[in-house]
Amino acid sequence: MKFLWTTIKVTNMEASLKFYQEILGLPLNRRFGTGTDMEIAFLGEGGTEVELICNKGTEKVDFGTDISMGFQVESLDETMSLVKGKGYAITGPFQPNPHVKFFYTVDPDGMKIQFVENM
Repeated sequence: MKFLWTTIKVTNMEASLKFYQEILGLPLNRRFGTGTDMEIAFLGEGGTEVELICNKGTEKVDFGTDISMGFQVESLDETMSLVKGKGYAITGPFQPNPHVKFFYTVDPDGMKIQFVENM
C-alpha cells in the first residue's frame, strides 16, 4: 500500500496555496476545477502530497470530518472486502471519472481514510 495524500478542505484557495507554498515550501504539482464550484490543488515533493479542496461559499471547515488520508491500493474490491471483514463500515465506492475509483472508511478515532485504485 502506498500513502498518497492528506486532504484538507479550505475556505480560501489563494490564501491556503500561499501558506503551503511560502511557509511550508511545498511546490504546486497540479491545480484544477472540477466543473462545479470546487477547485483542487496538489502540493508536495516525493510520493506524498497535500491535497487542498476549496468549495466556493464554504465559510467554515470542520477538521473532524473535512480531512482524510488517501492510500493507493492494487484492488479496490479486495481492499473493501478486507475492511468490511475487519468490521469497519465503508462509504462508496465512487468513480468520479474513468481513471480512478475509491471508497472511504474511518479509523477508530474518526479520521477519514480514502482507498484509491487507479484504473
